[in-house]
Amino acid sequence: MSDQSITIFHNPGCGTSRNVLKAIKDAGHAPMIVPYLERGWTLAVLKTLLKDMNARPRDLLRARGTSAEELGLTQPTATDDEILAAMIAHPVLVNRPIVVTAKGTRLCRPAEVLAEIL
Repeated sequence: MSDQSITIFHNPGCGTSRNVLKAIKDAGHAPMIVPYLERGWTLAVLKTLLKDMNARPRDLLRARGTSAEELGLTQPTATDDEILAAMIAHPVLVNRPIVVTAKGTRLCRPAEVLAEIL
């Protein structure tokens, strides 16, 4: 049975993302899994997640192992709009996993952050 009250924006190639998904399932939940690398992002979804986390695009920007630096996104002059546009064009630029529950939305990196909202 799917537990639609929990959503994980998941990258199966990421160990932290796999560990968080396992922890959710071990807690007895069957979350909705969003494979964001395949589906991509929309501006509306990113803005909603950021608002729910009280965060800015830079807070979710994944620099390691991505083209963020080449694209100039790690520079202090990169604007929120530029970062968001790049995240839509290159979904891997969004750090993971992001989990949404009735208790809140968090970037669960490190994985222990999940406990705050589970």
